[in-house]
Amino acid sequence: MTSEVNSKEVRRLDRVIIRFAGDSGDGMQLTGDRFTSETATFGNDLSTLPNFPAEIRAPAGTLPGVSSFQVHFADHDILTPGDAPNVLVAMNPAALKANIGDVPRGAEVIVNTDEFNKRAMAKVGYEVSPLEDGSLDGFSVHEVPLTTLTVEALKEFGLSRKDAGRSKNMFALGLLSWMYHRPTEGTLEFLRTKFAKKPDIAEANIAAFRAGWNFGETTEDFAVSYEVEPAHSAFAAGTYRSISGNLALSYGLIAAGQQADLPLFLGSYPITPASDILHELSRHKNFGVSTFQAEDEIAGIGAALGAAFGGALGVTTTSGPGVALKAETVGLAVSLELPLLIIDIQRGGPSTGLPTKTEQADLLQAMYGRNGEAPVPIVAPSTPSDCFTAALDAARIALTYRTPVMLLSDGYLANGTEPWRIPEVDELPDLRVQFATKTNHTLDDGTEVFWPYKRDPQTLARPWAIPGTPGLEHRIGGIEKENGSGNISYSPSNHDLMVRTRQAKIDGIEVPDVLVDDPQGKARTLVLGWGSTYGPITAAVRRVRRAGDHIAQAHLRNLNPFPRNLGEVLAAYDKVVVPEMNLGQLATLVRARYLVDAFSYNQVNGMPFKAEQLATALKEAIDNG
Repeated sequence: MTSEVNSKEVRRLDRVIIRFAGDSGDGMQLTGDRFTSETATFGNDLSTLPNFPAEIRAPAGTLPGVSSFQVHFADHDILTPGDAPNVLVAMNPAALKANIGDVPRGAEVIVNTDEFNKRAMAKVGYEVSPLEDGSLDGFSVHEVPLTTLTVEALKEFGLSRKDAGRSKNMFALGLLSWMYHRPTEGTLEFLRTKFAKKPDIAEANIAAFRAGWNFGETTEDFAVSYEVEPAHSAFAAGTYRSISGNLALSYGLIAAGQQADLPLFLGSYPITPASDILHELSRHKNFGVSTFQAEDEIAGIGAALGAAFGGALGVTTTSGPGVALKAETVGLAVSLELPLLIIDIQRGGPSTGLPTKTEQADLLQAMYGRNGEAPVPIVAPSTPSDCFTAALDAARIALTYRTPVMLLSDGYLANGTEPWRIPEVDELPDLRVQFATKTNHTLDDGTEVFWPYKRDPQTLARPWAIPGTPGLEHRIGGIEKENGSGNISYSPSNHDLMVRTRQAKIDGIEVPDVLVDDPQGKARTLVLGWGSTYGPITAAVRRVRRAGDHIAQAHLRNLNPFPRNLGEVLAAYDKVVVPEMNLGQLATLVRARYLVDAFSYNQVNGMPFKAEQLATALKEAIDNG
């Protein structure tokens, strides 16, 4: 299909934002994922934003049941899924009503007219059809009977209208693939593989896909198609693939286990949006990965900590509510001083909150959410592909310093996708550790013994002794231990020493200095971010600079301990702006630590920042400085 030439006008664009929207049973996530995969194959830079209901099957045709998938692709480097779609594909009235407010005037709106009946429109409060009342006059509207056309295309398969109509998402995918000259071979292969045991269904979906392509080719309603060239200048040399944050994190954990030469153990309880990591790691037993789906969050982390005691790289995955349940065991891991990775894919809260929406509101929980003085290092990836590197960094810290480590991703990173350069094995860090194999202390009477809390003078890490190693028997538990020997101790002075030593160990962790992007060195305002705000902040900074203003940018990967040069960086600017998807948690920390009057810019609507919105806020900060 990609080789066919038509006489219609072809326009070249540098970037496009498309949003597929429909009922949660219309296959919008699959449609968007396939369009994204073909776009990645073509070589465009891209960023995606899946958005779906928390319910497994929300009421059909209602606003809460709308599922959407936005993909932004370009011939140059891009950083976000885009602020507003150039094209909206609306499969029903609910999808149109839920999304039309985001669509700028003049954009293209493709509407499945078959679904615009009185009953469906009444469900979402349309008394008169928006296709007839003039409310869409400012848009380029394409009225397409997607269901009818799909059913007609699948006549030969003998399917009922209902069953045939389920393939309308493939018809829409074919139409959009024609409009934007997307490759098709990967989708055809995907459908044949997905429905390998039901070849008739596979061929029906392929027929619907081809019918959508041919409809675009032949109908007069679509007089123009578009080309977006590959983003050659955006990518360094290498082999690339499209990857989501959760998949990148999974691969990073596997790589960490391999580079440490340790078995990888995941103890987890399913929770949105972290469950994909459990699903993915369960497929990789060949890399020494063991996965345990526990009966609850507490059992999941308990098993992971037990695996760490036994000499494995222990990991537990969860989202915000699960972190609360795991808190006591995290404190135990701090006391035992064992390497453990706690992966928190943040979501909207509090409590159950917004399971399928994104938020950055667990930072203070990660920093302080345990009883007693229980410091834990915190690492936060900035993009979906960066989740791979962040997992390796978290494992490095955990293994080197014998400590639990919190990794804070979020729903935006977890489900979003972007191109990722697959690293060469020799580019990965060496994470191998030396287990204790012999005694390490001599008593006054000359006896050689093993002291489990005798520390490395550089890292303050205690030795890691595998249970069953002859002569290295030692006591573990949550009651305070005597420095060195590990014996139970209630001594006030010993407790003071142990608390301060555990804190000093975390404070002494080697992390890279924070880098400042201030090209001309003339900025007086610094925007400081962490985690998934990187893309929107960077896109906003580019807009501000294009408008002629000077602004500096810094982004934090390590949140505990902070980079050693952070205080110096903050003090170098007249104003510091901290955008966060919470009510100011990082701003609170930097104010307290560095006595900087950081200006907090916050959003907690379950969605990532828009670049234009941030650019406006940054411009105001500069002008009012």
